[in-house]
Amino acid sequence: MSQRKKIALVGAGNIGGELAALAARQELGDVWLFDIPEKLGVAQGKALDLEQNGAVLGYDAAIRGTANWDDLAGADVVIVTAGIPRKPGMSRDDLLGINLKIIRSVAQNLRTRCPDAFVIVVSNPLDAMVYAMKEVTGFPPERVVGMAGVLDSARLQLFLAQAVGVAVKDVRAMVLGGHGDTMVPVPSYCTINGIPVRQLLSADKLAAIFERTRNGGAEVVKLMGTSAYYAPAASAIQMARAFLHDEKRLIPCAAFLRGEYGYQDLYIGVPVILGGKGVEKVVEIALEPVEKQMLDNSAKAVRELIEASKRL
Repeated sequence: MSQRKKIALVGAGNIGGELAALAARQELGDVWLFDIPEKLGVAQGKALDLEQNGAVLGYDAAIRGTANWDDLAGADVVIVTAGIPRKPGMSRDDLLGINLKIIRSVAQNLRTRCPDAFVIVVSNPLDAMVYAMKEVTGFPPERVVGMAGVLDSARLQLFLAQAVGVAVKDVRAMVLGGHGDTMVPVPSYCTINGIPVRQLLSADKLAAIFERTRNGGAEVVKLMGTSAYYAPAASAIQMARAFLHDEKRLIPCAAFLRGEYGYQDLYIGVPVILGGKGVEKVVEIALEPVEKQMLDNSAKAVRELIEASKRL
């Protein structure tokens, strides 16, 4: 008989709790919500609350809180949100030293307990954290990815929909590159129900929207004093579902490159086909010269961040 899938969530904070809620409501599998011993009560309390919520809403999923790494053994999907969140005035890069130590510790534990898992990293600075995860676990790169492109593209979709005055579900947008100030909204692949967005908005208006997208995370942090969690959690769950259900979704995420787009040994946001084997293909798309130059600049910034992390 087939068994229900096991989903491990490392970090029981705001994103972790929302991840657990979404995974349970969509009945993706049974959920283990992990955190450090000092926060065990938070993990257990959220798990109990969510199971009681299941009795109201009618979803069927076992949800447990734990501080024991052994409870995560054999997980099919691991989503890592561990680390400190951004605070007002902080860049994602400011988190490097602190969160790198946390991610390396997490990776060491996952290496022995979840050797076959598909790992989605959400912790910032994203591109450096997912690279460290791959290096320490030794997992095949197609099973270690970073959640950024789905979220950044979603923010761009919303801002475009609001500017044009259309339903957000009719907008398709693509954001590539590093998850930070150098991210690359790609106007040549932004459409509204097939209509190029450049036919509907002026260049100045698009430039302002792209800049707001780059600052989308900081805008939320400034408003509520901590990082976003609803949209990031939904983005990671979309990726987890694509893996668990072998959906073959073509979505942007931080994937390991072996020469694609001219980059080697680098995690950066690119379009991929995400299915039951993880990253099944990195999709190389034709970029306009200015778009490729922006992607090159972003790749350079990401590489500098990764090199800095190697020295820590």
